[in-house]
Amino acid sequence: MSNSTNSLSSEKANKPIISLKNIYKTYHSSNIEIKALSNISLDIIAGDYLSISGPSGCGKSTLLSLLGLLDSPTSGEYFIENVNTHNLSMDQQAELRNLHIGFVFQSFNLIDELSVFDNVALPLTYREEALSTADIEKRVLQALTQVEMEHRKSNKPSQLSGGQQQRVAIARALAGQPSILLVDEPTGNLDSKNGDAVMDLLNNLNKQGTTICMVTHDVRYAGHASKNIQLLDGQIVDFLQAKSNEPVLDSSTVNQNSSANQSKQVMV
Repeated sequence: MSNSTNSLSSEKANKPIISLKNIYKTYHSSNIEIKALSNISLDIIAGDYLSISGPSGCGKSTLLSLLGLLDSPTSGEYFIENVNTHNLSMDQQAELRNLHIGFVFQSFNLIDELSVFDNVALPLTYREEALSTADIEKRVLQALTQVEMEHRKSNKPSQLSGGQQQRVAIARALAGQPSILLVDEPTGNLDSKNGDAVMDLLNNLNKQGTTICMVTHDVRYAGHASKNIQLLDGQIVDFLQAKSNEPVLDSSTVNQNSSANQSKQVMV
């Protein structure tokens, strides 16, 4: 009986939160076709800490936008929590995004006129299933405590340092209790001291069980993640166990598969 229970528990733990299958994204401009992403297949498992890196123009931001349901692929399938997003309306995508995805942006995207508390609470007020005032307050204070900013709940963003504003932005993402945090260049607007502090915070959140997918151009910070995907010209060219520095997928294999038009599923 215990073996059966353990097997079911293990199967659930290994079930992807996000699954991309043969994703392509193409843009057309002045009769020119631009392939932003080509044949991306990827699974993200609960508890993963994944970084996506690569040179400017490699497709990092496009991939993050697709993961965040801010854009749609030209072809391929995207599942989040077993929901196929292909035929969803914009309202359905927004509901799914609000329920399962927490965003952390490079520029913080806090509203200057609102207090720290109200900035963190704002996304919760748009939930399809309305939360009570007491539930919202509980979630906000819990999230602010996680990032050690509860003592600043009455302050306005302009009264905070850049590092503190990014902590508030992370709290806003956490308050929704999302399946995954999508983090876009979290240290891009910070000095090295504040950048290191934010990365330490993300590391601790992941140790506590938060699933994180982070885009960064900084090699040092990419190494904080347990797994790293490297993009080049819209394709996955390397998938590394960053901390052990052992390649899971080498570039020659990916390039051969791409040339042969074969799909390569990456289990993260």
